[in-house]
Amino acid sequence: MKNNDRSWSGKSRGGSLGYNFFIFIIRNIGIIPAYIFLAFVVIYFIPFAPKATSSIWRYNRDILKYGILKSVVKLYNHYYVFGQTIIDKVAIKNGMAKKYSFEFDNYTELLSLLDNGPVVIIGGHIGCWEIGSEFFGDYASKLNVVMYDGEYKKIKDVLETVNTDYKIIPVNDGGIESLLAIKQAIDEGDYVCFQGDRYIDASNTCKVNFMGKDALFPKGPSMLASKLKTPVVFYFAMRESGRRYRFLFKTLRPGMSQSDILREYTESFEDVVRKYPQQWFNFFNLWQ
Repeated sequence: MKNNDRSWSGKSRGGSLGYNFFIFIIRNIGIIPAYIFLAFVVIYFIPFAPKATSSIWRYNRDILKYGILKSVVKLYNHYYVFGQTIIDKVAIKNGMAKKYSFEFDNYTELLSLLDNGPVVIIGGHIGCWEIGSEFFGDYASKLNVVMYDGEYKKIKDVLETVNTDYKIIPVNDGGIESLLAIKQAIDEGDYVCFQGDRYIDASNTCKVNFMGKDALFPKGPSMLASKLKTPVVFYFAMRESGRRYRFLFKTLRPGMSQSDILREYTESFEDVVRKYPQQWFNFFNLWQ
């Protein structure tokens, strides 16, 4: 099935030039000036990223039920918080973690699972999951992030400049090489991380009720998690006021079916989206 306006193109917003420009500002001028410059960059993105802007607008109006004026304000805020998470990620990777504060939910429970073999971790394009790799210590070197090939190629050089500890498994829809790489990582006792909220091919999705309406979620992460027979963890890293991040972890009981894992994921994901509605950076229309 070809992509339509409900499916994701497989590429993230923003190019390497923009990422590198902010890296330069953060390293040479500081975090606060980067935030200030971001306020003007957002104004550019609103009209010049029409598909993303349209998706955020429909999300604000149809799903969150905001009025017109509030939707305008939240549209700007959505892009601004997205930019802040990118700035924060680069700053922390460049030795500025002390300028932030961090809180962890169920962290001890997570580490007990990581100490006992392979784990499947399912997150989403909400908050800033990459920031967590800074605090996983030696665990980060065993983390394999499954990322669509188009997204991976676009930010590969930038990821290398900020010295990421985790590994990337680039994946094309249905590619056997990526499945073998995932299986190898599990066999070696590593951790495999999926993003469970985007799809490219609508034929590989399941329909669920999400935020009050029917939505399509990819079935790949939950299907692989059930087949690999490993512990499953949901993970979200959310930005809060005052340059503070909260890391949320939820562990599932072993042996759950694909449908049960997907249901648990979408329910947990909805709870996080409702609490942090402007931090869901999906930028496409998930709903039918």
